[in-house]
Amino acid sequence: MASPTDHSQAAAERLIAITIRSTWLLWLVGGLYIVGPALGWVLGLMAAYSVYVRDQTAPSAPAAINWPLWAWVGGMIAMLIILWVGHTNYQLGTGQTIKSTIGWAKGWALIALFPVACAILGVRIETIARAVCQLGGQTLIVLPVFLVAPFLGLPAELWVSPLKVIGGSGPEYFSATLYTIEPGAGTPRWQFFAPWSPAAGMVAVIHIVLALQEKSLGWRSVGILAGLLIAVLSQSRLALLAILIVLPMRWGLKHINKPLTWLLASPVALVMGVFGLPLAEWAEGLIGDIKGARADSTRVRETLARIAIERWQNEAPWFGHGIVENGPHLVEYMPIGSHHSWYGLLFVKGALGALALAVPLGLSLIVLLLKAASAPVYRCGFALTIIMLLYSFGENLEMLAYLTWPAWAAIGIALSSKEKRQQG
Repeated sequence: MASPTDHSQAAAERLIAITIRSTWLLWLVGGLYIVGPALGWVLGLMAAYSVYVRDQTAPSAPAAINWPLWAWVGGMIAMLIILWVGHTNYQLGTGQTIKSTIGWAKGWALIALFPVACAILGVRIETIARAVCQLGGQTLIVLPVFLVAPFLGLPAELWVSPLKVIGGSGPEYFSATLYTIEPGAGTPRWQFFAPWSPAAGMVAVIHIVLALQEKSLGWRSVGILAGLLIAVLSQSRLALLAILIVLPMRWGLKHINKPLTWLLASPVALVMGVFGLPLAEWAEGLIGDIKGARADSTRVRETLARIAIERWQNEAPWFGHGIVENGPHLVEYMPIGSHHSWYGLLFVKGALGALALAVPLGLSLIVLLLKAASAPVYRCGFALTIIMLLYSFGENLEMLAYLTWPAWAAIGIALSSKEKRQQG
């Protein structure tokens, strides 16, 4: 790994910290969707240059990239090849192929670029954690404005940035939105600097896990508090579920070798054995109540999933349809598979595309789980990978890579970390 005094490492960490701390400013000007991918490719070029220079000066020095990271590289390159094959199969034309390739560079490519670049450049997870906590401090300052906006009659959407022309995606990625009104309920809901509220919940959970890596109690408390407030105010069901799953799991992995952990686990196991069936029935009823609270949203998601599966199986099982298509009026013309990474992959890139994500994700989970008890960085990486797995069933990981890149960077750092690095 690069030493702490390495110039490439220092430059990369400054870029990362400045970008995270500038999140609210970038949101205001509509630049988040552009800066995220740009940072990924800049870090990638810096990493490539670092490897090239190192190979020239010390040819025997190994590159700071191991096989789990190579799995991410291979998987995301496979995504691009599968995309090209799908375009060829459906004769989508050169223009559409170029457009989709640019989309890959802004989405799936980042999921490999950030982990690998941060590993090669020796970026420290502490740098990301401190920047996230500093962003949390800014969030606590601006939060009252968001909370009072709907009650003071302030406009829900401040503006849509003209930078939308550069990005080419929907206006939600470039709009500065103070709040939204929940259809049917008429109550306010907040999405903060995310394109929609559940995405804000996802970012909140990621930031909480990263904030736990901060050594300063003050900054750590600020980062965790800001993340919890965003998770609650986003009213994301999946965010609250992820917090309830990930945080206890992280604590358990930290204390798994201590007798007290097993003493506490024994009565829990006994209770689950005796009351397992009633608890399962209660949980099933609770899930039904939650779905009923947003029946329209649940109906749209389930219908989009059914359309994606049926058309994948019947029309393009291996390489998919090549591009995203909008659904019918029944699903409010929303993109097929947009609410689910796996359904979206099956529809657009077929079974091979789903495998291209499943293999590196599964390998990362196994590797980090086996190391989780030995150091905080592994527990952080494992927790973040679990979050990505959970959200792959509720969001499109590709579409949010521009916003969730700190998590992918931290996962890369965890996968490349050595035991001796944690003892220093």
